[in-house]
Amino acid sequence: MSLLHSWGRVPDAPQRGHGCSWRSELPASVARVVADHRSTLPYGNGRSYGDSCLASSDQVLQMRGLDRLIEADWAGGVVQVEAGMTLAELLALAIPRGWFLPVTPGTQFATVGGAIGNDVHGKNHHRRGTFGNHLLSFGLLRHGEPVVECSPDDNAELFAATIGGLGLTGLICWAKVRLIPVRASQINTRTVRFGGLAEFFALSSTLDSQHEYAVAWVDCMASGAQRGRGVYIVGDHARYGSLEVGERRKLGVPFAPPVSLVNRYSLKPFNSLYWRAHPKVLTDGRSHYEPFFYPLDRILHWNRIYGRRGFQQYQCVVPESTSQDALSEVLSQVSAAGQGSFLAVLKRCGHLRSPGLLSFPMPGTSLALDFPQSTELGAQLFPRLDAIVREAGGRLYPAKDAHMSGADFRHAYPAWERVEALRDPTLMSRFWKRVIV
Repeated sequence: MSLLHSWGRVPDAPQRGHGCSWRSELPASVARVVADHRSTLPYGNGRSYGDSCLASSDQVLQMRGLDRLIEADWAGGVVQVEAGMTLAELLALAIPRGWFLPVTPGTQFATVGGAIGNDVHGKNHHRRGTFGNHLLSFGLLRHGEPVVECSPDDNAELFAATIGGLGLTGLICWAKVRLIPVRASQINTRTVRFGGLAEFFALSSTLDSQHEYAVAWVDCMASGAQRGRGVYIVGDHARYGSLEVGERRKLGVPFAPPVSLVNRYSLKPFNSLYWRAHPKVLTDGRSHYEPFFYPLDRILHWNRIYGRRGFQQYQCVVPESTSQDALSEVLSQVSAAGQGSFLAVLKRCGHLRSPGLLSFPMPGTSLALDFPQSTELGAQLFPRLDAIVREAGGRLYPAKDAHMSGADFRHAYPAWERVEALRDPTLMSRFWKRVIV
């Protein structure tokens, strides 16, 4: 049996997976693992970056085998699917029929259950909020109990606690999701490079509201007058074109090198070339949905480029009132440390509130950066970044985290006590044990 890991492989805590192929088998599967190991945790497709998908017992229930379509209303755009279905598999069913995900994260290889447990958001948070905003209901299995249906009207507290609840309230067996109609699978885009954060916020304030999707890449290595420069992209579903599903040829990273290929020597020239390759003025374009939403999914096992020690992602969101100053200071610290990533994502978050108790976004701005694992991260850089985010009234994303202190988590997510009160006592993650227990 091959061992399972988080996407960032930090911490290095291999998990033993216990598979299940049918929903009817789930109660017995849970009972066996709990009897032998006392606790467990649902595990989807391993796209969580830190330790939120790792069981404290190192024994997880693999939900990926539950990947079936249960029921679909293709006239109304409502589907009921098993929790182990990936977003890519759901898109393959929905797009040819003229439907698309209302909200999608940066990978289509996450499962529907994972999208709920982490209450994922995407490039259209300013318009449609999080995945939880489009969730009609789901079936939840708690140890020793029958499956219960949760919705805004039925078992409402469990519904709210499970959305963004990191798999701790029970096993999501199935979910009913409302999709959005599309006429084509292509995206009409507008792209322009900007010279700093002030220019980004001016572009965002003007153009975000005019488009369904908005996101920016930022050069985390730029310093001085160039600090905060990047590329701003907005997009909308095309009004004409084909309803083709992504079939792009995938590349792959066959093994993890001894050291990270992402370092100050590779990042600085790459970031400079990437920034200069984009237009100085707002330029119209057209893209297939895959490269627009999932640029890294074309490279299978891209996490291996960070080497055998893995990597950590640092994703924060800070309120509107402090966004520009706080993120400028974050980028200053990252640049001074000579660390960062080639894919640093900057985006504005809107005001639509999620039903989830532990949902990450807030009205403000989110920044996500990847860092090759090193002792300096936890000892020097992350404490400095945490202090900036804390002072600004922001918070970190649990689905991407492998270092957040318990004090910071409990302060940023005061509803944690309500989730803990509803947690299935047989479910425990390394993340929850780190920040709560």
